[in-house]
Formats: sequence, C-alpha cells, structure tokens
Amino acid sequence: MTDPIVYHYLTLGRLGRGEVVNLFLKDAGFEAKDVRYAYDETWPEASKKLQQEGLTRTGLLPAVEYKGEKLTQHIPTLRYFAREVGGYDGETNWEKYIVDAVTDVYIDWRSQWVANLKGGATDYKSKTTPEYYNIIGQYYAEREGPYLLGDKVTYADFAVYQSIDNDRRTGTLPESLPESLVKFEKEFEARPRIAEYIKANK
Repeated sequence: MTDPIVYHYLTLGRLGRGEVVNLFLKDAGFEAKDVRYAYDETWPEASKKLQQEGLTRTGLLPAVEYKGEKLTQHIPTLRYFAREVGGYDGETNWEKYIVDAVTDVYIDWRSQWVANLKGGATDYKSKTTPEYYNIIGQYYAEREGPYLLGDKVTYADFAVYQSIDNDRRTGTLPESLPESLVKFEKEFEARPRIAEYIKANK
C-alpha cells in the first residue's frame, strides 16, 4: 500500500475498539504511522483539541488519516478499508448481511463492555457475556469455519476476536466458549501477521 496512513489511538495496549482497526491494518498489509495519546488526566483536554483540529468529531479515537480523509468510528473504518482492498467482506448480498449482522451484535456487546468497565453493568459477566458468545457461536457454527464465512476472513472476524481478547483481559470471559469460537480464535491468532503482532505485543 503506497498511500501513507496515520493511525491515532490511546495508550491502552491491546484493549479497546482501536485495536480492532490496528489488527485489521496489519493483517491487510497496510503500514501506518502510530500516534498514541495518554489515557490519563490529560486526555479530556487532548480530546477537545483533536475535535477542534477536526481529527474526530466525537472526541473519541481511533481515527485514521488516509488519502486526505479522516476516518473515525471503528466499524465504518473497517468497512472502508475492506472495500479499499476489495476483500474482508462477503461476496454475495447474503454473506454481506451475515457480516453486518454479526458486527451489529458485537456493537451491542461493546456498549455493555464499556458500561461494565465504568461499573454500570452489574450482570455483565453472569448474563451479558454468556448470551453474547452463545449468539456469536451460533453464527460461526453455521459453516465449517474457522471464520464467520468459512475460509474467508472478514472485518467482522476482527471485531469478534477483539471481544474475546478484551473479555479475557478484563476477567469477564465465560469459563467456556462455544467450540466454533474456540476454533476461530486459534486459527485467527495463527494468521502470520496477527501472530507476529501478538508475539511482540502480549
């Protein structure tokens, strides 16, 4: 990829929605300049400044600068780059629907994950995560896998992987996952560029 990319995110390591975009860019072979912002008492002021500068309308990250445009909102950003490379999506209208549907379920999960971090979701681990992974597992079990659409990785797979990884890191992953997701996680982490990144960023 020849057009320069600047990737803006918080210093959260492998946590958060920005990591979904980061993993996708790496897997797709994009090289990006990494710009990080401290997530501490300085962040509210930095967020306002980024809004004033036009990098992010919401004051949230990640944000990606590419071809003179500023991309925000992590799922639309994934869709943009999937279209840019002509892959990472379904081939038929039905397949695209499945990818979109699973991504919507992920978005609902993520809002609860954030609420739990802030102490506002008391039944998150006991109710929300088991229900979420049960639903996602059903989608993945409909094909032999390992990915949502079988042997074709899509942008939805990056979001689902991030949910599993984030719940594991926050101690909120259910004791057992559906077999379809166990298989998926193992194969996803074995993708060459993903494996290389994970090894360097545990």
